[in-house]
Amino acid sequence: MAFKSQPKGFATKAIHAGQSADQWTSMCVIPPIVTSTTYKQDGPAEHRGFEYSRSGNPTRNVLEKCLASLDNAKHGLTFSSGLGANTAILTMLSSGDHIVISDDVYGGTNRLFRQVGARLGLEPTFVDPTDMKALSESIRSNTKLVWIETPTNPLIKVVDIEAVSKLVHERSKDIIVAVDNTFLTSYFQRPLELGADMVVYSLTKYMNGHGDVVMGAVTLNDDDLHKRLRFLQNATGIVPAPFDCYQVNRSLKTLSLRMEQHQKNALEVAKFLESHPLVDRVLHPALPSHPQHKLALRQTYGYSGVFSFYLKGGLEESRKFLKSLKTFTLAESLGGYESLAELPSVMTHASVPAEQREKLGISDSLIRISVGLEDSDDLIADLGQALKATSN
Repeated sequence: MAFKSQPKGFATKAIHAGQSADQWTSMCVIPPIVTSTTYKQDGPAEHRGFEYSRSGNPTRNVLEKCLASLDNAKHGLTFSSGLGANTAILTMLSSGDHIVISDDVYGGTNRLFRQVGARLGLEPTFVDPTDMKALSESIRSNTKLVWIETPTNPLIKVVDIEAVSKLVHERSKDIIVAVDNTFLTSYFQRPLELGADMVVYSLTKYMNGHGDVVMGAVTLNDDDLHKRLRFLQNATGIVPAPFDCYQVNRSLKTLSLRMEQHQKNALEVAKFLESHPLVDRVLHPALPSHPQHKLALRQTYGYSGVFSFYLKGGLEESRKFLKSLKTFTLAESLGGYESLAELPSVMTHASVPAEQREKLGISDSLIRISVGLEDSDDLIADLGQALKATSN
């Protein structure tokens, strides 16, 4: 069995969408980094599209057009971080509104919705988005946003975007369905094609892929939602720097190549781990053992390099394993060319309440790895020696 077939043209759009040299008087082929904070006007309130760089910046515009194109979207907006994008969406809501959110999400997203959102009068309900009955029962008359990550973080559950979008929109056309697509990028999954209203990214991860930029983005088709979110981008000031926009725009040119290699390497590593006697279970959607394997094949164009596995043992064994790694780096984040490994229970998801972690299965034996672009044989050898060290 195989994933959906990738339509032709993605790499061409990544290289050319929004990049035309004709938009610059210099005719430069590579879009310039425009650092000016303000722009000369021909007369009072008579400008040529730019007034102040928080409101709009030529370098940022190039990136936003390219991002929208890759998701087959009408609009793209960038923010100073992935959580900045989340915050902008949160500010679209009003006190008293209800949010349905995946129970297994990035720890920072959980913290934002549970602690900040709740303090602003927003009520979040955490639910397993793979349980359609539970999801349906969680929707209320004042629900305004349904937020899902797929695959989820760090348990790598695959959510049926089309089914969720259909269910939610049948209940109310006014409920926004937002999908965090950070793990797969627009190369491997395009949620707008499946009925979602918004796609959210931490561009920090695969979209940039070089571990040197923190940024977020939202892509969407609805003109009214775009107008509201564009206003908030400016009003809240959660905007990225021009140099960072230039960096991500550069990185998108190799996205298709990088994602293919991440996929190849990660699958080889996952198969090695699944066969290892010291590994209890591997959570990778491309493996037939994954509970939503068939859904992943039907919904996505492939899979990235981030996945999780359960090590036999507990915190002591996990610590020994992670400290023994040499090619993998013990660090948070994911999606870069370098391979990373971390322990979600005490690192990326430490802010999630202990009882919620226990209920989800985010135990001290759950390891999340981000397989990079090194030679896969070297990565497998490193994991092998670290696993051996746990038994010594």
